[in-house]
Amino acid sequence: MSRFPRAALAAVVAMTVAACGTGSGVEVTGVWARTSPAMASAGAVYMQITSVEGDRLLSASVDTSIAAVTEIHETVPAGGNGDGHSGTGEDGDGMGMMTMRPVTWVDLPAGETVALEPGGLHVMLLGLVMPLQSGESFQVRLTFEKAGELSYRVVVRPSAP
Repeated sequence: MSRFPRAALAAVVAMTVAACGTGSGVEVTGVWARTSPAMASAGAVYMQITSVEGDRLLSASVDTSIAAVTEIHETVPAGGNGDGHSGTGEDGDGMGMMTMRPVTWVDLPAGETVALEPGGLHVMLLGLVMPLQSGESFQVRLTFEKAGELSYRVVVRPSAP
């Protein structure tokens, strides 16, 4: 094989990896945050994450000019059993109410898409510095167990895209 075909093959491989993202094996799409009322102290970021080989989302962060604290949260029925799993709400103490709590990580099974969405898992922004206004954008950094730290643009919208 001559040098030219190898170089051409290398260029095609490089373009394919670039087209797929960082080559991290993680694809993050539909990243958005809902607009927040003027007096709101919290907001949330939503997205879909697909890991080719399986991974784990360990943490998220935004610049402190956006929010003082960034955590990964899940929405669960109030009165959950406190063992790190969602409660069923069948014991009556939650009376259909929902609450949010931080999670240590989010498992990303190989080939499956995990949705961070309203009413479920999400990136929680606590201590908003200013309201999140439609049309604005900012960066969120996600740290994965295998893929490492990756950064994505968050678009603020009044509702899901």
